[in-house]
Amino acid sequence: MYPEDIAGSIAHAKMLAKQGIIPEEASAKIIAGLEGILADLNSGKLEIDPAAEDIHMFIEETLTDRIGQDGKMLHTARSRNDQVALDIRLYMREENGQIKQLLKDLVAALCDQAEKYKASLMPGYTHLQRAQPVTFGHQLMAYAYMFMRDLKRLGQMEERMNYSPIGSCALAGTTYPIDRVYEAELLGFKAPVANSLYGVSDRDHVVEDLSDLALVMMHLSRLSEELILWSSWEFHFVRLADAYTTGSSIMPQKKNPDMAELARGKTGRVYGDLMAILTTLKGLPLAYNKDMQEDKEALFDAIDNVELCLETFIPIIKTLEANEKAMHQAAQKGFINATDLADYLTKKGMPFRDAYHISGQLVALCIDQDTVLEDLPLETYKGYSDLFEEDLYQAIDLHNCLATRTSLGGPTPESVQKQVDEVRGKLAEEN
Repeated sequence: MYPEDIAGSIAHAKMLAKQGIIPEEASAKIIAGLEGILADLNSGKLEIDPAAEDIHMFIEETLTDRIGQDGKMLHTARSRNDQVALDIRLYMREENGQIKQLLKDLVAALCDQAEKYKASLMPGYTHLQRAQPVTFGHQLMAYAYMFMRDLKRLGQMEERMNYSPIGSCALAGTTYPIDRVYEAELLGFKAPVANSLYGVSDRDHVVEDLSDLALVMMHLSRLSEELILWSSWEFHFVRLADAYTTGSSIMPQKKNPDMAELARGKTGRVYGDLMAILTTLKGLPLAYNKDMQEDKEALFDAIDNVELCLETFIPIIKTLEANEKAMHQAAQKGFINATDLADYLTKKGMPFRDAYHISGQLVALCIDQDTVLEDLPLETYKGYSDLFEEDLYQAIDLHNCLATRTSLGGPTPESVQKQVDEVRGKLAEEN
């Protein structure tokens, strides 16, 4: 967190000079020294000493070595307790900006593919059983909306986090005439934290961020699971680009969806990071306790893994190809128009339960005869009910079954396009 630590220290030096707590000349030397340290760390000219107590002391000691005794004035009116509380908020704000952009890019990729496949018929599932007709675009937009909620949650968390703890000092503030509002404004915060004990003790924002990241990973894991299933020969609904699959060491026919599997696996790791910090914090009295340094390892790990998975998934989605023929065949053999058959009888005046029973009997007959509802002759249908007429074939045509599902949010191509347009509009607002 050295960039955040240096940014916080520069703001602190400016505030100390403004308030007359340290001389203007000392503040200018401190700021110039900190800027030099930042440049040298970024370029690799300066390396962080692993023997240093922590990053805060390393920077302060390096500063004093470079500019002399004036460097020792920097820590006036602050503690490492509020210093680290500040640094972690600055770090989270920076990293969340990157994660939010990755989520936007992923949603945009999902929208592009959903628009491309908005009319591609496939079976929708419940209990992993073929259920009712949807389109591949409709399925992808379900995930787009999940990730849009993740984007919103991260933004809301950031708003709640965007208050500065600096000036809380060790726990009880300071006797120096500091200006916490000015320092908070310099660092882009909405305002200072209102209670000094709260300022150094609170890690709710870390828990909330990890919770939000766990949800991101949960959604990625569900999408991963679908891609793993869909790319198998048992489904063969999608083709994953070779760049995101691997072969077997002994089976030349294999094309393993390793990237999706790794994302699914890393979900458990991010869950573990969330549980670790919850467990660490649950019994801590106010104010600062050394246990709280555990927040950073969990947070860094979760952020790194979420960013890695999102960076990988964006091109996976962009290069994804749907096997529309296999999807359509699965829809036909899944009897996903059985509900529409029952609805046909209901609209002719038959009670739904009776219609449901007859529809089930006809499905059983098709399974026994290895055929589909569309291919049964009208005479067979009439053997079950005189209400069946020639128009039933139009009612159970899969494309008609899809087209008649016109309720808001449904799977028709027109509805999917509206969803795509809506989400793209929201992305534009975010930008």
